Amino acid sequence: MKKYIFGALVVVLMACVVTPVMAAGSYTATRYPIVLVHGLFGFDDIAGYDYFFLIPQALERDGADVYTVSVSALNDEEVRGEQLLAQVQTILATTGAAKVNLIGHSQGGLSTRYVASVRPDLVASVTTVGTPHKGSAVADALDGLADTLPPVRQPLGSAVDGLGKLISVASGHPDNPQNSLAALSLLTSEGAAAFNTRYPSPALPADCGQGAAQAGGIHYYSWTGVTRVPTNVLDPSATALVATGQFFDTPNDGLVSQCSAHFGRVIRDDYRMDHLDEVNQVGGLVAPLEINPVSLFRQQANRLKHAGL
Repeated sequence: MKKYIFGALVVVLMACVVTPVMAAGSYTATRYPIVLVHGLFGFDDIAGYDYFFLIPQALERDGADVYTVSVSALNDEEVRGEQLLAQVQTILATTGAAKVNLIGHSQGGLSTRYVASVRPDLVASVTTVGTPHKGSAVADALDGLADTLPPVRQPLGSAVDGLGKLISVASGHPDNPQNSLAALSLLTSEGAAAFNTRYPSPALPADCGQGAAQAGGIHYYSWTGVTRVPTNVLDPSATALVATGQFFDTPNDGLVSQCSAHFGRVIRDDYRMDHLDEVNQVGGLVAPLEINPVSLFRQQANRLKHAGL
C-alpha cells in the first residue's frame, strides 16, 4: 500500500511541476511571428535597453517568435511604413512564415496600418496600442505654435531631427532618415485625416466606437490607457504626461485620446496607464495597482494564438 501511495504522490508532484512548465512554454506560441513596432522618438533597443521594456523576453519565454524592428525615430508613414515593410519581408524570408502579427505602439500603429494597406497578403493581424489614429491634440498644439513662429520652424525642426539621428545612431541604425516636421504634420488631426484617406481601414471607426474586428483576412485589435494623476510617483515622465494631457478635453493617456486610439476590436480603453506605461516604460515604473503592461502583451499573444494566428 505504501508503494502505491508513494507512486501516486510522485505522479501528483510531477503534474504540479511539469504542467506549469509546459503551459509557460506555449502560452504565447502564435502561428505567425510577432513584430513589435516602436513609436515617435522610438528604437528597437539601445545598449540592450528595450523600447518595449521586458516585453519581447516575456513573449519569447512563453513560446512566441518575436522581432522588434527599427524605423526612423522621426518621420512620416510613407518613410517609416516602407522601412517596416522591408523588415517584414526579411523576417518572412528568414523564418519561412507566410504572414506576421504586427503590434505597434503610438505612431508605430500607423506604420503597421501602412503595411497592412499596401501588402495585406503579408499580415495576419494588426494590434495598435495608444495609437493616434485620428491625430493628437498635443500635435495640434505644437503645430499651431510652430506656425506662429515661422522663422524658427525649420531651424527648430532641424534641431529635433538631430535628436532623432542620435537615437537612431545609438540604436545601431545610423542610416534611418529623420524628418520631425513631417512626423508632426502626420500626427495632427488634419494630418491623420489625410493619412486615413490615403490608407483607409475597415477597422477605423467613424465615431468613438469599434471598427471591424476582421476584414480581408486580417484581424484588428487595439487598447490604450488613461491618466489623470501620475501613475507612478517615482517616474518623472508620469507627471509630464499628466501635464500634456491637459491639452485634451476628453480622457487620454497624456498624448492620445481614448477615441483616437480606437481601432478594430477595442480590448479596453481605460487601463490606468499613461502613454509610456503602455510599453512598460520608464524602466517598468508603472501603476502598482493596475495590470502589468507585460501581461497585456502576453494576453494578446495568447488571444492571437487561439485565433489561429
